[in-house]
Amino acid sequence: MKSIPDKNILLFKSCLVSTEYPGIESSTKYIFDKIGVEYIIDHNQSCCTGLGHYSDIFDQLSTTLIAARNFHIAKKNNAKNVVVMCATCYAINKKSAKLLNKNNQLREKINNVFKESSMEEMEYEKESFNPLDNIFHVVEILFNKRDEIAKHVNMNLSKFRIATHHACHYCKVHYEDTIEGFRNPRILDELLESLSFKTIDWYNTKRSTCGAGFRQRFVNKELSMKVTADKLLELNEKVDILIHMCPNCQMQFDRYQPYLSKQLGIDFNIFHLNITQLIALAIGGDPYKTVGIQTHTVPIEPLIENISENNLHPKE
Repeated sequence: MKSIPDKNILLFKSCLVSTEYPGIESSTKYIFDKIGVEYIIDHNQSCCTGLGHYSDIFDQLSTTLIAARNFHIAKKNNAKNVVVMCATCYAINKKSAKLLNKNNQLREKINNVFKESSMEEMEYEKESFNPLDNIFHVVEILFNKRDEIAKHVNMNLSKFRIATHHACHYCKVHYEDTIEGFRNPRILDELLESLSFKTIDWYNTKRSTCGAGFRQRFVNKELSMKVTADKLLELNEKVDILIHMCPNCQMQFDRYQPYLSKQLGIDFNIFHLNITQLIALAIGGDPYKTVGIQTHTVPIEPLIENISENNLHPKE
C-alpha cells in the first residue's frame, strides 16, 4: 500500500466545500487536530478549476497552469503533500501533476507563462509533486489513522443503517491509485467499520454516479435526476444515512432529495453526511460549530436527536 502522510500537508481548500458545506472543512480540521495530523492552509491557494474544466470552460493548459501555481504554494510552505476534501480536486490535481511531470513541452509552456507574468519564482520543476506519493484524498489520511480515530469515538450507531457513496473522481479516474478497491469500492466501508459503524456494504447502484455530471444537472436535468433517483429509490427502505466523500455528490443528493420527493410523490428518509462530518460528530464535534449541519437541505436535527436518544449508554 502507498505511504500515507500525517504531516507536511497543505489542506487544499475546495470551492464547493467552502460555499456549500463548510462543515466538511471544519470537521476535517477538528479530526486532524484531535489525532495529531499536521497541516497548513494557505488562502493564496486557488480553486482547482474542476467545475469549469469539466464544463468545458477551462482548457487543460489553464487547469494545469493553476495546479502548478498551487503546487508552488504548497512547496513554499514546506508542504510536500497536498490533501484534498473533494474528489474533483483529487482527480484534477493528480492529472495535472502527471502532465507536468511527463510532458516537457507543456511544462516549459507553463513556466514561460510564469516568467512572462513576472512570477519566475513559480517555475515548476519536474517531479516536484508525484501524483501517487504527494496527492491524497482526505479519506486516505483518515483510513491510515483509523486506529487512532477509533480511540476517540464515543458514539453508538448500531441502530442506524448506513450506506456509502464512493465518488467517481476517486474510484474511476485514477483507479490504479485507489485504496480498498474500485470495482467494489470499500474505503469508506472499511473506515466506518473500523470505528464500529457497520455499513450495508454492497448494493446494486453502489458504483453508480450521483447524477450531477457537473453541467448535466443543468443542461440535461431529466437524465441527471433519474440517475440520482435510482440510487435514492434503492436505498430508501434500506438505510438511514448515506455517507459521501465529495461535496458535489453530497450536493446532488442533499439538495435534490426534497425535489425528487415532490416529483415522484415519495417520502425519502435518507440523511446525507460527508465522512468527515460523521467522524467529527462521533468524536465530540459540535453539530453546528464544527459539523455545520445548518447548511444542509435535508434537516440533520432529527438524526442528531435520534443519535442522542440512542447514546444514553455510549460506546465504551
